[in-house]
Amino acid sequence: MLREIKEIGAHAMDIYDYLVAGVDPRLNDYPLMQSPVPMTIILLCYLFFVLYLGPRIMADRKPFQLKEAMIVYNFALVALSIYIVYEFMMSGWATTYTWRCDAIDTSNSPQALRMVQVAWLFWFSKIIELMDTIFFVLRKKRGQITFLHIFHHSFMPWTWWWGVGYAPGGMGSFHAMVNSSVHIIMYFYYGLSAAGPRFQKFLWWKKYMTAIQLTQFVLVSLHATQYYFMDRCDYQFPIIIHLVWMYGTFFFVLFSNFWVQAYVKGKRLPKQDIKQSKNGTTAYTNGKHHENGNSISYRSSNGTSNGSAHHENGSTHNGKMKKA
Repeated sequence: MLREIKEIGAHAMDIYDYLVAGVDPRLNDYPLMQSPVPMTIILLCYLFFVLYLGPRIMADRKPFQLKEAMIVYNFALVALSIYIVYEFMMSGWATTYTWRCDAIDTSNSPQALRMVQVAWLFWFSKIIELMDTIFFVLRKKRGQITFLHIFHHSFMPWTWWWGVGYAPGGMGSFHAMVNSSVHIIMYFYYGLSAAGPRFQKFLWWKKYMTAIQLTQFVLVSLHATQYYFMDRCDYQFPIIIHLVWMYGTFFFVLFSNFWVQAYVKGKRLPKQDIKQSKNGTTAYTNGKHHENGNSISYRSSNGTSNGSAHHENGSTHNGKMKKA
């Protein structure tokens, strides 16, 4: 039995060594790229904190406000995302790429090394974005810690490590550039939302955030689909294209479900903010809905305190939902 365990361990190490040996050597000097182990430990610690330790620590504590920290965090990510998109464009997408079958430039030319650098920076930005969930935990917004959120912030960075390690550039990097473009809009919205009530009038486009996300996944899947209709494509790692296509389709389905639940059926109102009054009307206990840990105020549709509330896809009067 012990011998069999040793053999299995030896085979596992051989597979691990083989996989790590395939990582692009130009990434050897970049932080966290020498081995997938440190990155995996970071993500496991993240899961442990947001699913177990964090909620236990905050159970008997008041939620932190963190307004200033969130403003700085969100606008810093806006700036970082703008830089990443610019670098992707200058590294190939606006210069030498055809937007179809673009192979990975494995040379050490300045432009190729620039693409390697921005590919790594894109991945590292996903480690920074783990703070999204940390803010939820510290502000006790557990309703925002959904399966979709946890999956996106944990499993995706893990797979992206391998994607960046094996294929820093080429047509497989299209999804990274599009994702960073969407994050410019997304974190700008979150930054304004965190800035306070005086900016609420500029957030009328909240419901379109999910539509922008859906458009992202459509573009990514369509771009990857080209590969299957090309007579000949020299992209070095077809498995990356397969994964990008599957992820794009998978997330399109998940976000489509979110869109239906939030803006068609109106089921995304936070439970802790709603209470039933004696006459059956629905009232908001604090008049706010929370998105990414930021408050979005609601106003009574008629300016009175009769328990009616206006929200994105309709208004509630006497316990009934009525589309706007």
